[in-house]
Amino acid sequence: MFAYIIPVVLLILLLLASIRILPEYRRGVVFFLGRFQGVKGPGLFFLIPVVQKMEVVDLRVITMDVPEQDVISQDNVTVRVNAVLYFRVVDPERAIIQVENFVNATSQLAQTTLRSVLGKHDLDEMLSERDKLNDDIQEIIDTQTEAWGIKVANVEIKHVDLDESMIRAIARQAEAERERRAKVIHAEGEQQAAEKLVEAADIMARNPAALQLRYLQTMSDMSNKNASTIVFPLPMDIMEAFKTMRGFGTGADSSPEPRDTPSP
Repeated sequence: MFAYIIPVVLLILLLLASIRILPEYRRGVVFFLGRFQGVKGPGLFFLIPVVQKMEVVDLRVITMDVPEQDVISQDNVTVRVNAVLYFRVVDPERAIIQVENFVNATSQLAQTTLRSVLGKHDLDEMLSERDKLNDDIQEIIDTQTEAWGIKVANVEIKHVDLDESMIRAIARQAEAERERRAKVIHAEGEQQAAEKLVEAADIMARNPAALQLRYLQTMSDMSNKNASTIVFPLPMDIMEAFKTMRGFGTGADSSPEPRDTPSP
């Protein structure tokens, strides 16, 4: 009786040891006597103990925080940059066979790529063109990890930390740029105002009555203010008469006096 119980128990234990269950987001890379046999899962399957071994690979998107890197930009500014990397395994066979530890390998590759790509750009480009830099880094990492069965979904630069001295220099530069724009806008306003004044002067020169109306409008504006200024209106015709009389007087005074010619 006991002679039958022991083989049955061993068979049950062997059967339990060979049962494997993998969820939907995992795959098992199976090796038979050290050689690749296939990819198993998801669900229920069996493995022969000792003879077959399995490496489990997660197919979900992995979020990796790239540590801070000291980067020297193209304009010789030292900054500290960190990023976040999103990737997933699309080929479990290559992810296990082609690289020893695909997570560590991807992390190291992301760090070196981050330094090399950002080192080719100026500080202004790092701060204003992050989308373009993210696409460049993603393309490089995705191309190099394709042989490992890894697909890089996205790369995002999180922080670009600067020294206090560089922050103050950037603030002074921004202030100078705002002052320059203010001066340009003020100069453009003066230019437009001068052009309008020239146009108004041309219109008044063609029609003297417009100047008289402008004179009356100015007097009306002055009367609306609470001031003790006394204004004596003077018709423009009188001023023209004074100018004419002055011209006559100047012409009479400037005429040369006759000289007596000596008698022979």
